[in-house]
Amino acid sequence: MLFSKELFTEEEKKAIVQAISEAEAMTSGEIRLHVEARCAGNPVKRAVEVFHQLEMNKTAASNGVLIYIAYADHKLAIIGDKAINEVVPAAFWDGVKEAMRGHFKQGEFFQGVVFAIKETGFHLKQYFPVQYNDINELPNEISEG
Repeated sequence: MLFSKELFTEEEKKAIVQAISEAEAMTSGEIRLHVEARCAGNPVKRAVEVFHQLEMNKTAASNGVLIYIAYADHKLAIIGDKAINEVVPAAFWDGVKEAMRGHFKQGEFFQGVVFAIKETGFHLKQYFPVQYNDINELPNEISEG
């Protein structure tokens, strides 16, 4: 059984994809969610590996964001590509992660993920507003490991 099927209902998965689409409608940034059961080591290091596996480092404006969750190990990370990291405050991702953890501790996994997606889109639009010729460079579906 694929992990996201255990974590999210089919309706929730559709709503997550919709949340990504809505967040990306405000920004030229690209947002992906990757979910897997286990992360043996550092979640940031694993998120960087996934970021490259998903070819998120190949966006035209270097403005992709990966929300990474290893649910069974209670680990998560949010990483942005180089153009994002040059402009967002250093503690930005930490605030979003802590809010997600708050939702997760209450068993609100879907709500935590949607919050993180919306918050990421809101902040990205300040630095990377949507362009008239913007194209969706990456799929919005949930990626699974």
